[in-house]
Amino acid sequence: MKHTSSVGKSNKTVLVLLILGLSTIIFPLYMTVVIAFKQPSEMTNSISGILSLPKVWSLQNFREAMEVTDFWNSLKNSLVISGLTVGISILIHSLMGYTLGRNKSSKFYNFVYLFIVSGMFVPFAILMMPLAKQTAEMGLANWFGVILLYVVFYMPMNIMLYSGYLTNIPLALEEAARVDGASTWLTYWKIIFPIMKPMHATVAVITALAVWNDVMTPLIIMAGSSENTLPLAQLNFQSQFGTNYNLAFASYLLSLIPILVFYLICQKQILNGVVNGAVK
Repeated sequence: MKHTSSVGKSNKTVLVLLILGLSTIIFPLYMTVVIAFKQPSEMTNSISGILSLPKVWSLQNFREAMEVTDFWNSLKNSLVISGLTVGISILIHSLMGYTLGRNKSSKFYNFVYLFIVSGMFVPFAILMMPLAKQTAEMGLANWFGVILLYVVFYMPMNIMLYSGYLTNIPLALEEAARVDGASTWLTYWKIIFPIMKPMHATVAVITALAVWNDVMTPLIIMAGSSENTLPLAQLNFQSQFGTNYNLAFASYLLSLIPILVFYLICQKQILNGVVNGAVK
């Protein structure tokens, strides 16, 4: 009886925590949707006015937001930058993670691994101005320079995830491939790379989400350029005298759709990749 009672209490606790966790997601999402469909005249200073549903559900805010942000061009830039960053990161970071992860017994490789991973503790604010100057001098003050910086910025985290995931892949697979005459390069691309599919999905989502929502890097590197990403274009809703929340939230919903679809495609692989990658 005591065991049944303790299990019941545990289930209630989990349910309460689940409800609290969902509320932190559902409430902001509700506010975003409601404000995106409202007209500015419906926005009052009272809480009830802000939380109430729109009187008329209109897509006018979305049409205006798309015009202000030059939506299709900004979307294209965000997709190109995010897609190329994810693709290059998976190819390069997985290879580096494999090399460093399989040679941690070597002092040199272990030092290189720790040196790269330590890059996670360097704040972007320290690198911001030097990078802006260097990219301008090297002719990289464009989307190509932004992609290059993203690949470097997310290298420490991705390499740590890949090298951690490798601990779950037995060396016997590689040894068997070598017995069959396969080179290290062939073994990696034919055996190891496909096995790391869950971690590829995890790295892809983490990197894509960070790149998709980033404002500072394109703002600093591509300052003065006519090419805007979606987050950069959304700064148009903020002025010296205030923010047009209705158009801004409508634009936020539009920019949420592509990354949400990408996450839904990769979600089956993500949990397994995160759990295994965390094991050292």
